[in-house]
Amino acid sequence: MDRLTSSVTVGVTVLLMLAGCNSGMNSGSTSGPSTPGTSTPQRGQLLTNPPTLVATFGTSDLLGLLGLDTLGQELLMLAYSPICTVNVYQLSYETTGAKSEPTTSTGALLVPSGSASGCQGSRPIVEYAHGTSPIKNYDMAQLSGSNASSEGLILAALFAAEGYIVVAPNYAGYDSSTLSYHPYLVGAQQAAEMMDVLTAARSALPVELAPTVTDNHKLFVTGYSQGAYVAMAATSAMQAAGQIVTASAPMSGPYALAAFGDALFLGEVNGSATENVALLANGYQNAYGNLYSEPTDIFATSYANDIAGLLPSTTPISTLYSEGLLPENALFSSAPPASQYASLTPATTPSDLAIVFAMGFASSDYLILNSYRLSYLQDEQANPDGGFPTTNTGLPAALPKNTLRQDLKTNDLRNWTPTMPTLLCGGDEDPEVFFFNTQLMQGYWSKNAPSAPVTILDIASAPTADDPYANEKDAFYAAVTAVEVAAIADGATDGGHAAVLADYHATLVPPFCLAAVKSFFDGQGG
Repeated sequence: MDRLTSSVTVGVTVLLMLAGCNSGMNSGSTSGPSTPGTSTPQRGQLLTNPPTLVATFGTSDLLGLLGLDTLGQELLMLAYSPICTVNVYQLSYETTGAKSEPTTSTGALLVPSGSASGCQGSRPIVEYAHGTSPIKNYDMAQLSGSNASSEGLILAALFAAEGYIVVAPNYAGYDSSTLSYHPYLVGAQQAAEMMDVLTAARSALPVELAPTVTDNHKLFVTGYSQGAYVAMAATSAMQAAGQIVTASAPMSGPYALAAFGDALFLGEVNGSATENVALLANGYQNAYGNLYSEPTDIFATSYANDIAGLLPSTTPISTLYSEGLLPENALFSSAPPASQYASLTPATTPSDLAIVFAMGFASSDYLILNSYRLSYLQDEQANPDGGFPTTNTGLPAALPKNTLRQDLKTNDLRNWTPTMPTLLCGGDEDPEVFFFNTQLMQGYWSKNAPSAPVTILDIASAPTADDPYANEKDAFYAAVTAVEVAAIADGATDGGHAAVLADYHATLVPPFCLAAVKSFFDGQGG
């Protein structure tokens, strides 16, 4: 989200200039953390080279793991068949935090190998940014075991086992990163880190188990949810820096952050709002220092003392809920902050998401003070977003006064147009990252014509004649129907609607959007 005086693209460009980031291939020499008398590691430098081999999975291993994983089971509905062995490495590299402070981060490098021609030689890279996780030890390189990453497994199966090299950061503040916080949805930092991990990965190639596999300099960028935002911010930054991105395909992301924030305060509380707000408050307070003077300026007393630094955590979020450190759903008070906002406490339209909005309100134990919600709404009324709730300019508010709205504007991505083929995939009933984020980007780009084709894919829509994504849409429909049937069998009286909404963002949309992205990248020369 942007500050008033800069955009994500400008912020990243300046950050890279100041940091002297090497966005090309490094020498591949062995390096480690800096010590007295040694040179300071540079951004994007591998701190362990060669990188650590975590595991190797043959095609039968991958199929077995997919059968045990919720997302993997959905993927198998598409009659998926891997062709390459996947070698999984953990990257450890130098980057910076949101205040340009030096730090370290980790990520995954997935390298194909095997006898098939598509598993050898010069290969394209897919760079993937993962979705929101409250768990600090989240690691994209862990594809099996108790801490397995479903996203990492799907990437291994869909892309690496089909001949793509995959690069995926864990993000600063996660895993063994030395940063004490995560710069959640801080576009400049997250985009720059995507460039850093790509530099580190390129310097690690080739690896010993796949000595012929090298980078062919075709780069495909994608991500889901938070990662879709990161992927788009990174693509914008790479474009501004003159780096070649072959194609980009963000999925279900909060691109129009200023409008998304306004929607929440106007009563459209998304399904993971308290978790998102806890991460956002920590990231923005560390990045900009302007969100509050004291946490009690925004947060209810019962949560204010713990909110700073609460997430990401090594403690499961279910435990944080049960211990009263964070409300599971209640973002706001069910009492309207002023009489004119009664109809928005909660919002009731769109009607298919009304049950989700209602969960975000409670008579007690809510996260955000009513007085703060009122001040936010007063600023929204005085300085409305041009895309939500009414579409006119399609742009964020020009001069918001509320500091959260300022920070959201700073990081809003309605400020660039792609020069590479782009696909935006999502589902129009998404209760966690509302589909209007995709529609607002579509509207912005329609007024600021990109120089390359943009495709908007609603995975929940009915296939059209000669639809290139008909298989993915049909499989999504079948998966939704299966959830509805199971819910009805368990006694649901709403036709399974609530059960579908509960699974929509986390398990129903991702595998089919990712399959569509794979098809899209293949069609761009991947």
